[in-house]
Amino acid sequence: MPADPLESPRTATDVQLPRDVDAALALLEAHDYVAERRLATAVFLALSLQRPLFLEGEAGVGKTEIAKVLAAGLSRPLVRLQCYEGLDTAAAVYEWNYPRQMIEIRLAEAAGSIERSELAHDIFTTRFLLRRPLLQALSPDDGVPPVLLIDELDRTDEPFEAYLLEVLSDYQVTIPELGTIRAQTPPVVVITSNRTREIHDAIKRRCLYHWVDYPDATRELAIVSRKCPAASQSLAREVVAFTQKLRTLDLFKAPGIAETLDWAEALVALDRVTLDPQTVADTLGALLKYQDDVTAITPDVAARLVREAKAETA
Repeated sequence: MPADPLESPRTATDVQLPRDVDAALALLEAHDYVAERRLATAVFLALSLQRPLFLEGEAGVGKTEIAKVLAAGLSRPLVRLQCYEGLDTAAAVYEWNYPRQMIEIRLAEAAGSIERSELAHDIFTTRFLLRRPLLQALSPDDGVPPVLLIDELDRTDEPFEAYLLEVLSDYQVTIPELGTIRAQTPPVVVITSNRTREIHDAIKRRCLYHWVDYPDATRELAIVSRKCPAASQSLAREVVAFTQKLRTLDLFKAPGIAETLDWAEALVALDRVTLDPQTVADTLGALLKYQDDVTAITPDVAARLVREAKAETA
């Protein structure tokens, strides 16, 4: 049987996959990702079973970061496909280099020595192929299976979801002019969704599913301490307590851990060592991204939340 046209020599990676859940948890923590055990279990199973990992959750809770951490922890390249409405195979999988093909045709016509049938065959070869993220992940140049991040799948259209079924089931794509391109070793696939719409069951059936929730106070404090070491422990505790209480309010978009970290860094930049209502009012834009939410945090509400946060951390 002939080799796949884009087949690359297999190259072993230096870093072995985690042997158990504890090793997966340690891998994440070694790269400053403070994960709960259920998430570490999902990561371990996805790696062990070579199944895509489907992560759903609110924006800013750390879904994308998991793919980045896995790429760093496993010493593999990160191939990212950022999804958007109207995404098609030309942007996601492959595209023919039409300008180069036209130049080849003009040169052949000028030489007058190649038949049309031969020319049509010659211009549809791999040297005229532009690899997009999915094809790059299935046939990497160096042979090392990367971490493929399909980010915010919920932003795409249903036809693209249908196209992904072949990729997620068999780790292959079909190019009519070349045939089927199959990965020798499957990439590590992480799919994220902010659940702005439901993803089809056919996609989810091919994946291991995990809902990434907001962290509890203990885990969020550990994250802030690792990611923003310049913040004092007292300030970090107040920031986390305030943010946790903020999430209990009826907001259009509650702040995620990304916003908590942004706020902590903003407070450090302002040389604040403790929270006060005026500082909260001045820096709400780091926590809340909608004007209606910012308006809802009146001075009285801010003062109350600051008092409660300080009482909890006293």
